[in-house]
Amino acid sequence: MGKEQWCLAVPKREAEQTRRRLLEEGLLDRNFRPRPEGDTVLFPLTEEVAGATRCEFEALPERAELPRHELVGGIAIMQEDDPEGAERLLSSRPSLQTVLFPETAVEGEYRTRRFAVLAGVPSTRTRVTEYGLSFDVDLSLAYFSARLATERQRVLGVMEEGERVLDMFAGVGPFAITLARRAGLVIAADLNPAAVHLLVHNIALNRATNVVPMLADAAHLPRLGFAPFDRVVMNLPLAAPQFIPAAAALCREGGTLHLYALEGQEGEFLPLIRAVTQGEVAERHVRTYSPGKWHAVYDIVVEKGGC
Repeated sequence: MGKEQWCLAVPKREAEQTRRRLLEEGLLDRNFRPRPEGDTVLFPLTEEVAGATRCEFEALPERAELPRHELVGGIAIMQEDDPEGAERLLSSRPSLQTVLFPETAVEGEYRTRRFAVLAGVPSTRTRVTEYGLSFDVDLSLAYFSARLATERQRVLGVMEEGERVLDMFAGVGPFAITLARRAGLVIAADLNPAAVHLLVHNIALNRATNVVPMLADAAHLPRLGFAPFDRVVMNLPLAAPQFIPAAAALCREGGTLHLYALEGQEGEFLPLIRAVTQGEVAERHVRTYSPGKWHAVYDIVVEKGGC
């Protein structure tokens, strides 16, 4: 008998690439068998994501249950402090090098967490491969979410060639370097010196010659005399909404802000957005963050005449 699960339908020609991506992001539910349907393949998911629907799947033969985790390159981040489960997880995936448990939430102005090593190599550094790009990451020094890989591709897909882009909270560079594939110029700023050090390294690693790294507080960027940007990325989920006025000041009339924020109710940040622009706003959920909270993105068209 089948069981109803969240699933993602993709064209057959994209099935293998999608399967690898879902595995990398920890979103593929390996307890169920993907199934073809017409010209598409349905992949069972561990949680709801953008574009997901409910479908029935056949369970695979029972096997040792693995603890819930998120994959970041060769590192698995577990949700519970379970050394025995960490050893099972490590032995189940040849590509895994380390299993970590976060001892703190994301905290401080540098958005970092402290980790305990539960199994494997005692390191918080790894390399993440994402849509043909590579990012060296140190999870104890700079925040990184592999689960935003699809979101980065979505933003890239709506860009025009040659855009001027500002990434206000660039971290180690996943958004900035991804968008550089279509941009004319990307300014990538971050307040965290360790993140900027890795950002410089990742720019060179990916030969992204049109990305300019900056060690800077996003609140001060409007004072630096930049020509207006076509697109501004604001991926600082716990604090980005407070920077909406600064982002709007840096963006051209008719340009776009991509605001990523954690919220507990739909439209929670619309009043703050409407305080600076009357342009079109589209809101969507990127992923569940915790019970009662989700990671949302607001795509905001800047109309300064309405301010």
